[in-house]
Amino acid sequence: MISRQQQKALAFKALHGGEPFIIPNPWDAGSARVLAALGFKALATTSSGFAFTLGRLDGLATLDEVVAHARALDRATELPVSVDLENGYGPSPDEAAAAIRAVAAVGAVGGSIEDYDPSGRIYEIGHAAERVAAAAAASRDLGFPFMLTARAENHIRRNPNLKDTIARLQAFEEAGADVLYAPGLKDVSEIRAVCSAVSKPVNVLAVPRLSLAAIRQAGARRVSVGGSLTWVALKAMVDAAESMRDSGDFSQLAAQPPLEAWLDNP
Repeated sequence: MISRQQQKALAFKALHGGEPFIIPNPWDAGSARVLAALGFKALATTSSGFAFTLGRLDGLATLDEVVAHARALDRATELPVSVDLENGYGPSPDEAAAAIRAVAAVGAVGGSIEDYDPSGRIYEIGHAAERVAAAAAASRDLGFPFMLTARAENHIRRNPNLKDTIARLQAFEEAGADVLYAPGLKDVSEIRAVCSAVSKPVNVLAVPRLSLAAIRQAGARRVSVGGSLTWVALKAMVDAAESMRDSGDFSQLAAQPPLEAWLDNP
């Protein structure tokens, strides 16, 4: 009998062969349940959003904490879950591979490895590709199709070098990545250049000025939102709290979302 994780894995892989899709990023089990109820077909974690739930900045959650978070999201819904694994929680290829195995063991069917080290440097392209290759090898040994995303971080790390970003994504494709991702591409021309340079599906980080239609026309297969939904929710909370503090206005507390519908048993 096919397992629950295998079913999720097959569904997630199939999504990448169909129409371009949005993969939103919940920050906890409750937000995951809401996004599932709203009809999305897959979920991806957000390192920054999850770190916020711990009262920390992005990059300051541990692998053990991320694994527990991945387990909670997997159990929250029947949707496939892909996990933001940052740099794999260590600079070596073996550490990147271990991170893949760790989240797969708790239900994840996808994960991303990036080429940026928390020390503040981007890995040399050869070393970065070795790390992707090790993660890809680990994913191939899982017994189900685990979608490995390889990230080139140039554009969100103050190095918007499109030529180098494309070279990295091409190296990551050659190393075995299933999905390619360069967060921070700023316009359609950059997205089109990346998509035309590789043959694997490209994930794009949504930006307010670009529509899904524009991103799709540029060639992307998948669109994620990173921590943005977390910050939308946080901004609403801060606005209401400031109104309470400054003028005693409680009008913004009138929101009554249909929790019974959204949080019904998955």
